[in-house]
Amino acid sequence: METEGRAPRVLVGVTGCIAAYKACEVVRLLQKAGCEVRVCMTEGGEHFVAKATFEALTRYPVLDSLFSFEPTAIPHIDSAEWADLQLIVPCTANVLAKIAHGIADDALSSTVLAAVSPVMVAPAMNVHMWQNPATQENVQTLTRRGIQVLTPASGYLACGDIGEGKLPPVDQIAEAALSVLYANDALKGKRLLITAGPTHEAIDPVRYIANASSGKMGYALAREAARRGAEVTLVTGPVSLKAPYGVKVVPVVSAQDMYEAALSAWQESDCAICAAAVADYTPKEHADHKLKKSHEHLDRVELVETKDILAALGASKGTRPVIGFAAETNDVLDYAKRKLQTKQATMIVANDVSRQDSTFGSDTDRVSFVTDADIEEMPVLPKSEVASRILDKIQTLL
Repeated sequence: METEGRAPRVLVGVTGCIAAYKACEVVRLLQKAGCEVRVCMTEGGEHFVAKATFEALTRYPVLDSLFSFEPTAIPHIDSAEWADLQLIVPCTANVLAKIAHGIADDALSSTVLAAVSPVMVAPAMNVHMWQNPATQENVQTLTRRGIQVLTPASGYLACGDIGEGKLPPVDQIAEAALSVLYANDALKGKRLLITAGPTHEAIDPVRYIANASSGKMGYALAREAARRGAEVTLVTGPVSLKAPYGVKVVPVVSAQDMYEAALSAWQESDCAICAAAVADYTPKEHADHKLKKSHEHLDRVELVETKDILAALGASKGTRPVIGFAAETNDVLDYAKRKLQTKQATMIVANDVSRQDSTFGSDTDRVSFVTDADIEEMPVLPKSEVASRILDKIQTLL
């Protein structure tokens, strides 16, 4: 989305729902991501959260009336034209219906009707209200018109019922909004396979061999690729990260699981990025019960090599780019250059994981891009920026 070098602008609409307090956290998450945020509230919304709260957070008056709004005489038009995105969170069944039918009887609904930028709604309501055919028809109407409707979560509701209708987690709402704000079409029509995280190689039902990979790099790559319009399949080992918005996630556990899932997705992919830290070895046999160290030879577990995912993709790549990672603690570039040749990769992202600012689990990396032509060394960067640099490279290759 073109913002002319300024911060992206989000107009957050808050309606009369018990989940209204969560909009405060959405505002803060958007601000932390560099967005300028303003708030528009319905009368019902102000029954749950005082507008003074949002005015303190945004340092701007809350729009809750079309009359006597000090910053402008025509607030719904000016606010709609100011915003790069209108995000209604939470959105009640009533406001969902008003938007679907073009009703403009208050500040919020009038501003949505005047929208010249994308509109996204995060519904929250009772499960029976959400499942009512009228609500579902309104959702379909909004979707046909290009308004993004986030799917409510399922669980224990404020009314005591259990089912769909919960406001989606605030971090997922913020991520969905950022995906719209930073979206472009640079990789539109391209299908990317990305692997992420560690693998767990079972010894017995309670023990496994693994490594300290957090999956952050792979997830950052998937998130950035999706924002650039790519169709992303993320094959991920066990991690504690939320799925990036708009990404197909294929969860796996073992190296064999990841090998099979990756090769299956590779058949219809235009590019592969192997960011996972796949175990090199796995137990030859998996015990069906917990082994006892005293008499079942737990100290002599026989290991065999796992299948090499990067090498398999490199051997079958044709003209498709295959990007691998080399996480090393010494002779980083030498190992990366060797890996580039033996795996038949297009590029290796070399990472010195002995450094505190570039180790497993860190939020930053200091990497080098190794190709047949040259070696390009990067400074210490946030993983999100490393992901962006990698995808810049991929865009030129595709």
